[in-house]
Amino acid sequence: MTRIGPIGRLGAWTADHVKHVVIAWAVIAIGFGVFAPRAEHALSGAGWEASGSESVAARERIDASFGGQGAYALMVVVSGDGDLAPALARVRAVLESDPRIASVSEPQLSRDGRTAIVAGGAAASPKEMVAAAGALQDDLAAAGDDAVTVSLTGAPGMWSDFNEANKKAMLRSELISWPVTLAILVLAFGSLVAAGLPLLLTILGLLAAAGSLFLVTQAFDVSIWAMNFALMFALALGIDYALFIVARFRGAHFGSELDTREAVAVTMDTAGKAVLFSGLTVLISLSAVMLVPSPAFRSMALGIMLSVAFVLLAALTLLPAVLSWLGDRVDTLALPWVHAGEHRSPAFARWGERLWRRPWAYGLVATAILGALSLPVLGLETGMPSIKVVPEDDGSRVGYTQVQEAFGPGAPGTLQVVAPAAQVERASAVLGVDPGVANVAPPVTSGGVALLLATPAADPSDPAVGETIERLRATLPAEALVGGAAAENHDLEEALSSRTLAVFGVVLVLGFLLLLVALQAPVIAAVGVVLNLLAVAAAFGVAKLIFQDGRLESILGFESQGFLNAWGPVFFFAMIFAIAMDYTVFLLSSAKEHYDRSGDAREATIGGVAHSGRVIFAAAAVMIAVFFTFALSGPLPPKEMGVILGVAVLLDAMLIRLVLMPVALRLLGQTAWALPAWLDRILPDVRFGHGDAEPAPASAPTPAPSPATAAE
Repeated sequence: MTRIGPIGRLGAWTADHVKHVVIAWAVIAIGFGVFAPRAEHALSGAGWEASGSESVAARERIDASFGGQGAYALMVVVSGDGDLAPALARVRAVLESDPRIASVSEPQLSRDGRTAIVAGGAAASPKEMVAAAGALQDDLAAAGDDAVTVSLTGAPGMWSDFNEANKKAMLRSELISWPVTLAILVLAFGSLVAAGLPLLLTILGLLAAAGSLFLVTQAFDVSIWAMNFALMFALALGIDYALFIVARFRGAHFGSELDTREAVAVTMDTAGKAVLFSGLTVLISLSAVMLVPSPAFRSMALGIMLSVAFVLLAALTLLPAVLSWLGDRVDTLALPWVHAGEHRSPAFARWGERLWRRPWAYGLVATAILGALSLPVLGLETGMPSIKVVPEDDGSRVGYTQVQEAFGPGAPGTLQVVAPAAQVERASAVLGVDPGVANVAPPVTSGGVALLLATPAADPSDPAVGETIERLRATLPAEALVGGAAAENHDLEEALSSRTLAVFGVVLVLGFLLLLVALQAPVIAAVGVVLNLLAVAAAFGVAKLIFQDGRLESILGFESQGFLNAWGPVFFFAMIFAIAMDYTVFLLSSAKEHYDRSGDAREATIGGVAHSGRVIFAAAAVMIAVFFTFALSGPLPPKEMGVILGVAVLLDAMLIRLVLMPVALRLLGQTAWALPAWLDRILPDVRFGHGDAEPAPASAPTPAPSPATAAE
């Protein structure tokens, strides 16, 4: 009989209490599911700011003193060859009728008289102003006529259009990815019933995550992207975890001929334990994003973490309960090859043996490919998203272009300088002589505060504007604040840059520590982290070639900005590392199980590949299909996300997990699994192998141990 630890005993408990577990999850699904449909409408399109920055402080002061005319005022562009006055009157009427508009500015007219800008001051939060832009854009567009167009642009208009385009793109991607995913699952599991189990985890994870996100919105602004990322990770990790657990259950039940209950217990003590550590590494990696002082980033990380937490909890409780209930029926509606190579794949065993015989040949080729793909990352440049992330025919982009043509390239990113009225002359003088400023409007004063509008000489996405902002902050009077949409973007980019190394460090250190606890082997834990970095570098190298250099523009249907969006290095690093750790845990936990049982490095390497290779291959295929569907539709940021994550998974699974990691195990031999005595005394005892001991108590009402408990 087999000895099992806490996770195995949890599996046995769920097998004995199927009804209780199902009822508990029904309550969770219904309880959160009631709120889930309302989540999309409660989520925010705003939050792209650096909390506590100078630009946010400037916006708050301007809004308080100048009728909400800060960065989140609605910018309405009236342009055409006809008489603008009737359209301007109708625009004013539309804006004044909405309670979210605090004030309506006098029209700013271009020199040729063909274009005018009217600003609707913000009387609500940035989140509500983005919603207001979406609600008012049709009415504002209708204020034009045959000779005059009316377009809503500015930060609220851009984010509103982007979020709408993003929502449509996500829907298209989901419609494509679900059938592809189901087809891959059927091929991977060989059974329609088994293939449905990952979808069960995904749906439950999404319901619970969406409902909980709605509840969070009652206290905090949550980015709509949180829901998008939650969907992707719930689908990807739900499939990963179900594949690993179901494959191991089949091996224990059909291959080792254990009864259903004991097969569940053994499955959870091995695969379930690996899933627990995998889920924890994902949560740890994403928690590091919380270091970025931006509501949008923190809420996106929160959305993913909620979906991962619910999927992980379902994988550790509901899935083993369902498996114990299904028993032999897990292979109902099976394809002919369903039992072929059950648990241990002969094909991957042969691949492991080949790598063991010729490690240098395969290792050098894989390293050369990854190294070549990583080199472009040295020239990677980042920037905040430009208007190019919005579809060309959307109102915000049309209005943006009209403003540039009428008032100059920097006009859409006009800087707002707010200072005490007593310092207005000095501030005006500084702005007037700065080489990065093309034009300065006459100051406006209110209650002892002055507002100056300075038009940059360059496009708002040009790095020169950021240099101008820093130069002005160094030379303006100390009490003057530089704000505006361009300044808010600049401050967020600076916040991201300043936190990048901290995020990287936290992810790497905590990832290593978790691998160390799981594997009880510092050398291979360190190798796992280093190889994950190689996957990240190669993925970003490919991203540089595509999105910065503009390769594949026509195929992928996008217009290069000349840089990667600034959130990429921080956010995508955490996501790629989380996924890479997922596969690392699956492979090395399987290898560790064989090593604990045999003490033989060769058996650990080949056995680890043979038992996890098929699962990693199938899981990677699903993830790649899901991510690449996002690369084929929608605005630029989802394309970046889809391509970078898809390439990362492809390279990680094919070249690192199934080549370089087994090669590293081969070259290190026994050293890979060595554990110094002093470290052995510190670490908790975690084992993936089994010895002779008493089985789990039959049908005993044992209290369920916490899923967070590591292992015996």
